[in-house]
Amino acid sequence: MSLLKRIEQGQSQTPQQEDLSASRLAELRSRRPASQSPAQAGTRDAYFDLKTRVQNKLLGELDPSMDVNRTAEVRRTIEELFENILAEESIALSRAEKKRLFEAIVAEILGFGPLEPLLAEEGITEIMVNGCKNVYIERKGKVERVPVSFESDEHVMRIIDRIVSPLGRRIDESSPYVDARLPDGSRVNAVIPPISLVGPVLTIRKFAKIPITVDDLIRFGSITAEAIEFLKACVSSRLNVVISGGTGSGKTTLLNILSQFIPADERIITIENAAELQLRQDHVVSLESRPPNIEGRGEVTIRDLVVNALRMRPERIVVGEVRDDAALDMLQAMNTGHDGSMTTLHSNSPRDTLSRLETMVMMAGMDLPSRAIREQIASAINLIVHQERLRDGTRHITYITEVQGMEGDVITMTDLFVFEQTGIESGRVVGRLRPTGLRPKFMDRIEASGIHLPASVFGIGERLRY
Repeated sequence: MSLLKRIEQGQSQTPQQEDLSASRLAELRSRRPASQSPAQAGTRDAYFDLKTRVQNKLLGELDPSMDVNRTAEVRRTIEELFENILAEESIALSRAEKKRLFEAIVAEILGFGPLEPLLAEEGITEIMVNGCKNVYIERKGKVERVPVSFESDEHVMRIIDRIVSPLGRRIDESSPYVDARLPDGSRVNAVIPPISLVGPVLTIRKFAKIPITVDDLIRFGSITAEAIEFLKACVSSRLNVVISGGTGSGKTTLLNILSQFIPADERIITIENAAELQLRQDHVVSLESRPPNIEGRGEVTIRDLVVNALRMRPERIVVGEVRDDAALDMLQAMNTGHDGSMTTLHSNSPRDTLSRLETMVMMAGMDLPSRAIREQIASAINLIVHQERLRDGTRHITYITEVQGMEGDVITMTDLFVFEQTGIESGRVVGRLRPTGLRPKFMDRIEASGIHLPASVFGIGERLRY
């Protein structure tokens, strides 16, 4: 029986281990589970020893001046050295075994170690590392544990450093959490001790390698063709749109899709904590906030970027997420000629969206009366698109709501589309986003843009005429 097959059998009931330095072998043996046979432990130790020896020797022979960004060339060099080392040490492996060992070593040198196969799998939308031994994923809206683990907390820290260092960000005891991104735009959040009690925690919100399109949303049942036609008209007519919803409900994905409807000849300024928007227009300027350095200086907030963006001749301002006093400046931008702006915001409903906006404006410390803040909100926001992740893990737009204005001290709203659940089949929520039969008051702006929507979009039997 081959070495790697013995290893696979020996690990069938335990999470897959990864790179292990020679100094850690004794520690692993001392922590060997009581139910584990000496033969199983021996084959696993043999594999770790082999992988460590080959990897360390490979690192010693690699040219330190090699440009690791030239991945294909570096990979070829590693493969040549890998073959030479196996030949020198007379290590006999089958083709499959050799490939598996090679890919594991390359993942440690060029990639993100144990996370590489999870990042490569299309069906996985989120990766959650809770300390070195517990790794969970989200697949098809459901969270499940996977048989992957890290060698130690230090191993997780090395991967986190590999992610955040190229972005000029840091994570240590004085700054124990950080937002970052992967090269493909996937969102990353890392939290380490002392504020994490389970060891380093890493959360990766993956971006699809092939971006989700409008047709995909319709096929998934997240939205209807009529609602998309209406939202496209709203974006093209330069209405201000807020996309709201809970964590993981798909707000950023929807923002990416709606941004595709912005005309290609407009100048777009995007503002984010960690750049993840994937706008396809040519004239896009992406700005990213920056945390303070180790001396507590140099911080650039979302609010700073919104203020600066107003001096950059924007035709559209797209803020990845409003979560603090930047809301005041965002509202000011929307009320001072920068129509067609878009942002996302965490909330439980369209009404909660307005309440949260009001609260965040108060955080700016301007001591404005509530009525003045609400008037600003009612004047700035035209449309709220609310998205939810339902109990079966599917994501749906549940409300498309117009912000109409003020009546007394209350902001008035009208639901134009509402998700109607009709039942549950095989554990899946069955329902559809349906029009309410009401026309928005801003239809004149859409018509003035040369866009004529059929009345059927709103569930009305005749064509709208003005």
